[in-house]
Amino acid sequence: MQDTSDNKSINKKPPSFHNRFDRFEWAGAFGDLGTLIPFVTGYITVMHMDPQGVLLMLGLLMIGSGMFYRTPMSVQPMKAIGGAAIAQAATITPGMVWGAGIFTGLLWLALGLTGTLKFISNLITQPVSRGIVLGLGLLFMMEGLRMMQTELIVAVIALALAFALLTNKRLPAMFVLIIFGVIIALLRDPNLGRELSAIHWNLRLPNFTLGQITWAEFLTGALILGIPQVPLTLGNSVIATVEENNRLFPERPVTEKKIATSLGLLNLISPIYGGIPVCHGAGGMAGHVRFGARTGGALIILGAILLVTSLFFSSSIVLIFKVFPASILGVILFIAGLELAVSARDVGKEKTDYFTWMVTAGFSIWNMGAGFVAGLIVQELLKRKLLKI
Repeated sequence: MQDTSDNKSINKKPPSFHNRFDRFEWAGAFGDLGTLIPFVTGYITVMHMDPQGVLLMLGLLMIGSGMFYRTPMSVQPMKAIGGAAIAQAATITPGMVWGAGIFTGLLWLALGLTGTLKFISNLITQPVSRGIVLGLGLLFMMEGLRMMQTELIVAVIALALAFALLTNKRLPAMFVLIIFGVIIALLRDPNLGRELSAIHWNLRLPNFTLGQITWAEFLTGALILGIPQVPLTLGNSVIATVEENNRLFPERPVTEKKIATSLGLLNLISPIYGGIPVCHGAGGMAGHVRFGARTGGALIILGAILLVTSLFFSSSIVLIFKVFPASILGVILFIAGLELAVSARDVGKEKTDYFTWMVTAGFSIWNMGAGFVAGLIVQELLKRKLLKI
């Protein structure tokens, strides 16, 4: 993977302040499907949430993010909330999911506007922030490998194609992966072609859902789903995202305050028409960039696709997602994780820097919040010479 040359090209030729919509932005738009599709499918098929609301709000928020940041600032489902809700679908209601989103929005809006995160960010050294990024990258790679095992031969071929085309300036790797995935899906299920040909558009207006949330659902969602998400959001959506954005796009820098405030607003807006809790993510940004995106155009493209799908094809969303085999999604996720992990290599020259970096990364694979706390503890112990290595 030729990360160095890509990064040099980014630094030598800064991304335009204007969003672009060329073939590379189109290819990069699909760089986060490895996390997007599994969670959205779970919400729809397991929790039976209205597919229109889920995709409608994701689409609108992506368009807003692309227009505001003008970088590939990803918008993706919150993983801890999504995983817990889907795993406990028998007892978790859509109202609890929306309640968790509102709680999350209020919390991060308060943290951003009060400047609390500025104090936290001042404590973070480069080995800690890079360790969180490395841990997240390795986590993505591990999850990608797990998904690739569903069809190992297909995944190996797709991975070889992706690596061969990652630096190709004429044929974006993502287009080849999508075409290859569709072919595999059709060969695996001959009936899929007939099912897809029967899809027809049917305009459906969105349903206002805020009035459907009870206080009990709000409180339960906040306690069971919202609070456990906080450490992961701090590590992945705030610290790692700021680190990744400012490394790739120094001309469009962001701060912890800006990202936290953005997270708050996104999650206060999302439940209005049945959307799920969302976050920004360093992994999502890495995926968009690795497959060609350099501006917010990629987010606008993907958001527009989700928006049109939700309004005209909401009854066929699960069927449409079948054209993306899990093994291909695993390849996309693996490459995004590899991009992220490689970007975390600049941590300093001292042995203590590498020690803090590795401890942070190791704990971050398990839990982003735990990685952050462990990194800070090791950092302070080494600084005070209470720990010797």
